[in-house]
Formats: sequence, structure tokens, C-alpha cells
Amino acid sequence: MPKHNSLQVKAIKAVIYNMGSFIANISFGFLISIVLARLLTPSDYGLLGMVTIFIAISQLFIDSGMSSALIREKNPSEDDYSTVFFYNLFISLSLYTLLYFIAPLIARFFSEPQLVDIIRVIGLSLIINSFGLIQRTMLIRKIDFKSQAYIEVSSVMIAGMIAIFMAYKGLGVWALISQSLVKHLITSSFFVMKNRWTPKFRFSRDSFNRLFGFGWKLLLTGVLATLYKNIYNIIIGRSYTSVELGYYTKSLHTRDLASNSITTVVEKVSYPILSRIQDDKTKLQSTFKKIIKLCSFTTFPLMIGLAIVANQFIPLLFGEQWSKMIPYFQILCFAGITFPHRAINLNLLKVVGRSDLFLKLDILKITVGIVSIGLVIILKLGVYGLLWCSFFNTQFAFFVNTLFSKKYIGYSTSQQVMDIIPLLIISLVMGGGVYLFAANLNFNVITNLIIEIVFGIVFYLSACWLLKIEALQIAIEAIRTLRNSHKMR
Repeated sequence: MPKHNSLQVKAIKAVIYNMGSFIANISFGFLISIVLARLLTPSDYGLLGMVTIFIAISQLFIDSGMSSALIREKNPSEDDYSTVFFYNLFISLSLYTLLYFIAPLIARFFSEPQLVDIIRVIGLSLIINSFGLIQRTMLIRKIDFKSQAYIEVSSVMIAGMIAIFMAYKGLGVWALISQSLVKHLITSSFFVMKNRWTPKFRFSRDSFNRLFGFGWKLLLTGVLATLYKNIYNIIIGRSYTSVELGYYTKSLHTRDLASNSITTVVEKVSYPILSRIQDDKTKLQSTFKKIIKLCSFTTFPLMIGLAIVANQFIPLLFGEQWSKMIPYFQILCFAGITFPHRAINLNLLKVVGRSDLFLKLDILKITVGIVSIGLVIILKLGVYGLLWCSFFNTQFAFFVNTLFSKKYIGYSTSQQVMDIIPLLIISLVMGGGVYLFAANLNFNVITNLIIEIVFGIVFYLSACWLLKIEALQIAIEAIRTLRNSHKMR
């Protein structure tokens, strides 16, 4: 088989396995989320939301962007892998120790004494994760997303069942803490067992300098982005109640089951694939365009559809106690509509070796974001003001992330917008059609919801087919290529 076709088949298989993992994760994760939401309170989710930023930032420091550096390396050595492994382990132990001692200060800041024990327990996930980072990186380099899919689905199921049991026993927020810890433990353990690699007891200064030289820019960018992303948790948790933060974090988590799962698929698949063809600008541009269109083809109708049916499915699935989260969820769905597009444009910068641009772009995005958040606070626009501020800032971030695509592959911001606008319009029309169609349904809630979803899917696919939208053809060709590759075995 020609090398180009072989890589194409690998790319499509990677997408299929990741989409399979995504569907399984979102299905199991959603079912688990439904049960937990009925057993727990918004306040439980709010307490967990208060510590999210500290764990997320710590995890960034543990990796320090060096996983991306290893993926981009054409032939990483054993010294490279071992150096990164011991660095990850050392930093994880150091950060856990730091979190352990500053936990009382964090609890005092949020006026929540429970946070002391919560931080000291959930912080253990940092050490656990550090043992599986290299094995995960190796699987990504091999474009072995099948193994990763099995591992991730298994960890979601097992951790979810344990959390449900603990919630049923009345352990409250500790059910969520255990879910996070068990998931990380199973994931790292399975990665270690699947990719039986043992580090050499050595630390190469040359390896560290080279890999960290690439990764520190990603690290700093990631820290700034995480601080900015979680600033809403800090403001809501500090200025309002844990219940309101619970509505926000639950809305964000429910939205992210769809939006961020797609984004994760795009990031994990596109980076190693685009890295393989980084020296062929024509092929790089063609593949990049297809990924952008496929992202739009899946994300737009999904996010808009979820926002339209939120009034029905949130009380039905989570219970009436969560009804107040509906407007939170709807706004966040529209805010997350371009998440995958932002990710693929940033991946391009990593592929062409310009991780330094991450920082410049993030400074611009964060500056605009902080100014807009400041205006919301000064004008006292409340939680909803913060949510609409999130919508504005995420769309602004999409445009900023596309600024260098023209320079490196000849695919400008305006070209990207023109490629995705037809799918956005079709998705909006589909959403409007579902809304009007639903107004005339008089069945029970479950029947109405099923009819609306089926109507939306049929309407969207029919419109794409009648208007000859290229993204639909790309999706069909990807499925055919995968099917043909199996027949050739």
C-alpha cells in the first residue's frame, strides 16, 4: 500500500476509534452523570469546582509541554523518555506537597472548611497521573488510539460505578472525589500494563534542555489559559454560593461531554497525523481543511441541538432540582461551538514548531478576556453576564487562533470562516426548525424528545445532502476508506 494511503487509513482509523471512544465515553459518562445528579446536590458539584483550577494547573506543570515535544520528535531516544518520566514524577511529588500545606489557605479563601481534606485527597491524582504520561505519549506516537479508547472507556465505567455506590451511601462530594481518583488510577495502570516500558535510571540534561526548550512555551500558555478558563469558578465560588457554582460546573461538565470530547479527539488525532506530513505543505493544507470541515459538520448541530432541547432533557434526566441550570447550559453550548476549531489551529502551530506563538496569542486573548470580565463585574451583570462574557471570549479566541494559519499553510481566517459558515447556517436553521416543530408536539416528554432529535438529525443531513455540503462527502469517504481497509486484510 502506498505510504500516503497507509497514513490516510491510519488517520481515519484513529478518528473512528476516537469517535468510538467519544461515543462510549459520552454515553457511559452521561448515564453516570444522570444517576449522580439525582443522588447529589448542586453544592457538592460546587465544592469540587472550587479545587478544579489547582489540580488542572498542577497537571500542566507536571507535563510541562514535553509530551507534545516527544510526539513531535522524529526519533526520541530512551534518554528522552526516561528524562521526561523522572521529571514528571519529581514535579508531581513537589506539587502535591505544596497543595497539602496550602489547602487551609484555599479553604479560607472560599470560606469552605471542607476543602482542606478535599484538596489533600484529590491531589493524589497528580502523582498517579505522572506514572502513565510516557506510556500514553508512546501510544499517541504509534497512532494507537484503539488501545487508548479501551482504556478510557474502562476507566470511565469503573470509576462511575464506584462513585454511584458512594453517592447512594450518602457520601456526597466524596463520591465525586473518588470518581476522579479511581479514573486516574485505572487509566495510568492500564497504560503501564499496555505499553510495558521501564525507564532507565538516568536523567539527560541535553534531552531535558531540548524538550523543555520546546515545551515551556506550551506550559506557560497552558497555565495562562487554565487560569483564564477557571476564573469563572473562582469568581462564582468566591462571590456567590456553592449552589450557583454547582449549576455552572454541572452545565459546563454536561456541555463538555460533547464539545470537549470532540475537541480531545481532534487534538489527539490531528497532532501526530499533521506532524507526519509537516514537510508537505500541500498535503498539510488539504488535511487541515478536511479536519476543520469535519469539526464543523459534527460540532455545530450537536451544540445547537443540545441548547434547543435543554428545557426538556435537563429536568427529565437530572431532576427538577437542576432546572435552574438550563440557561447556564444553553449559553455555554453556544460558547463551546468553536472549541475544536480553536484546538486544530493551535495544533498547527505546534506542528510547524512555533510553540512560542502560543504565548503571544494567549496574552492577547487573556487581556481581552480579563477586560471583558472586569466590565461585567463593574457593571454588576451577575452570573449571566459572566456566561455571555464567556461566549464572546471563546468566539474571539477562535479568530485569534486562526491568525497564523495563512502564513504557514495558506489557509486564512476568512477562508476558514467561509468554509464553516454554511454548516453553521444549516445548524441554526435546524435548531429553529426543531424549536417550532416541538411547539406542536403533545406527547409525553420522552416521546417529544425522541421525535425532536430524530427530526433534527434527518433535517440536518437532508439539508447537507441537498445543498451538496463538502463535509458530508468527506465523512462518507472516510467511512468508505476505513471499510475498504478492512476488506484488504
